[in-house]
Amino acid sequence: MNTEADSSQKVIWLYQKQDKIYPRVVHGLFARWRWVMVWVTQLVFYGLPWLQWNDRQALLFDLEARRFFIFGLVLYPQDFIYLTALLVICAYALFLFTAVGGRLWCGFACPQTVYTEIFLWVERKIEGDRQKRMKLDSADWSAQKLARKSAKHAAWGAIGLWTGFTFVGYFTPIRSLGGATVGGMLGPWEIFWILFYGFATYGNAGFLREQVCKYMCPYARFQSAMFDKDTLIISYDAERGEPRGARSRQADPAALGLGSCVDCTLCVQVCPTGIDIRKGLQYECIGCAACIDVCDTVMEKMSYPKGLIRYVTQNGLARHLSSRQMWARVFRPRVLIYSAVLGAIVTAFLTSLALRAPFRVDVVRDRNALARQVEDGRIENVYRLQVMNATESTQKYEVRVIGLDQARVIARGQLELPPAGMRWWPVSVQVPYEAAQAMGSGVHKMSFEVRQLPADGHGEATLSERTTFMVPR
Repeated sequence: MNTEADSSQKVIWLYQKQDKIYPRVVHGLFARWRWVMVWVTQLVFYGLPWLQWNDRQALLFDLEARRFFIFGLVLYPQDFIYLTALLVICAYALFLFTAVGGRLWCGFACPQTVYTEIFLWVERKIEGDRQKRMKLDSADWSAQKLARKSAKHAAWGAIGLWTGFTFVGYFTPIRSLGGATVGGMLGPWEIFWILFYGFATYGNAGFLREQVCKYMCPYARFQSAMFDKDTLIISYDAERGEPRGARSRQADPAALGLGSCVDCTLCVQVCPTGIDIRKGLQYECIGCAACIDVCDTVMEKMSYPKGLIRYVTQNGLARHLSSRQMWARVFRPRVLIYSAVLGAIVTAFLTSLALRAPFRVDVVRDRNALARQVEDGRIENVYRLQVMNATESTQKYEVRVIGLDQARVIARGQLELPPAGMRWWPVSVQVPYEAAQAMGSGVHKMSFEVRQLPADGHGEATLSERTTFMVPR
């Protein structure tokens, strides 16, 4: 056996085990703002499905009926363009906010940050502060440890399941979903998505936490492309803070040759991703500003000026710019272009919604008989009109043909649709034989003009959909 060869081998692990991070509780301006965002986002998320509008759920994405109710709006899959516009608006807003203030979304409003904050609060209430949690995790298993861990995970599981239930409530009417849950009548898809979303919340906020931000979220990787030296980011003022070192409150740092940083490492202890902000800008920083709050507290106790760690631009820090000079550079051409484009898209989006027709029409030809000759020698084409009522009241419609001389529409009278209703409307178009011969064989352009009759506060509206009329040889 060649022991010399064996001893020269080195094992390289593809996965490096990460030490668990125990964020220290912090108080301050940004911590209060973070909790404001927690309350706002969760009140919106958990509360919206229970809000009623015109005797229905105000916000409901009914995939089975293929209708999307957003307060007074009734949208259909054909209105997918609005979702596209909304995603574009969100993307440009993200670009704008990132160019101005870095990862504000990540630090204050991202669901991962919000639920991690909630789960950490539960953990602190059950297991204690940072030192107690570290001591509990390192201790041997006992009845007390089992009870605390069980209580924590039970609370996490309850939050996760309620979150999953609320998420499914956006796609299945939440009141009927609640009744089905109590009565044990949930369908397989509802059970799957409640458990799936609940487990995702439980796992991401309870266990993965900073791993999601550091390794799973793509935003951390491409944020550097949206940063520049005039972007407001959380930075440590090394010129003022170095050389760092411990000292008493009464000591003069200048006499000791020290900077303002007392090397207490509290900025590291409060960081949810476990980084040291004193090492400079790092992709793991989510911009939560916890280090600013705790550093300002230390500076206040030491009777030093606040702002050793603060929101500042790289140019502002390097060139010692005043706040006015720094903010003047923040609103640079890049930001102004983002703002102008975002404003134009939002304006177009809102204008399109305001001018949107109260119904939609799709035309489908009968493929079984493209054209046929009926009584009196007339040439007939058969169509199906899919009419979708996008209002909250019953509406009546009538149809006529435009673009064909002597054409006659054969329909079963007026079409009546219930609120947010949809129906296929069989329609035939007939042209006299002599007129068809004059037109010539082949395909001829025409349009269906569908008119919504005035009713229940809704005025007259007309839509025109183009199609073709075929004359056989």
